Amino acid sequence: MAIKMSKKAASIDMTAMCDVAFLLLTFFILTATAKIPEALPVDTPASTVQSKLPDTDLATITVGKGKVFFDLKGREVRKRTLELMGQKYGVAFTDDESSKFALMEGIGVPISNLKQLIAMKTAERSKEGLQPGIPKDSLDNQLKEWIYNARIANIEVDDKELQFAIKGDAKEEYPAILKVMDILQDQKINSFNLVTGLRAKEKN
Repeated sequence: MAIKMSKKAASIDMTAMCDVAFLLLTFFILTATAKIPEALPVDTPASTVQSKLPDTDLATITVGKGKVFFDLKGREVRKRTLELMGQKYGVAFTDDESSKFALMEGIGVPISNLKQLIAMKTAERSKEGLQPGIPKDSLDNQLKEWIYNARIANIEVDDKELQFAIKGDAKEEYPAILKVMDILQDQKINSFNLVTGLRAKEKN
């Protein structure tokens, strides 16, 4: 006589799995940083070039809507650059202002208005029309001074030459881009990147 074994439904305790999932979710939420909106959004021209910009030792000059903005990688480099610019123009920045500046994205104001910009909240800084651009004319060429002092700061902090990238709007007139190139070349900077958007290669 055969003995029939009673079948029981298999059960899996998912408590540990749920704990791990919630721990991972909490970790990613706490460590993630929100993307800060660009101070000067531009529509870059398309290109098939796929070379990547360096993550460090880089300054980006953004040109669009008749304005020029300057951005710099590295918190300590940014702090030192601000200190040098303050010395050049006789503006004293506090340690708190320097720390806030180190976390900011690109700036587009004259040095005389920089303190007010630093004091603002991130959302306020990105309002359209708030930043008129960095002066770059012959009488007040502050862009030239940002480039010059950023190069000094990068060598002092990282002991490396600073690289440059120009990010221009596709609709921007060529003379505006050429003006920035001339400022770079006046400081013997003849090698720089042009930031473009990726475009699919055309098939023959």
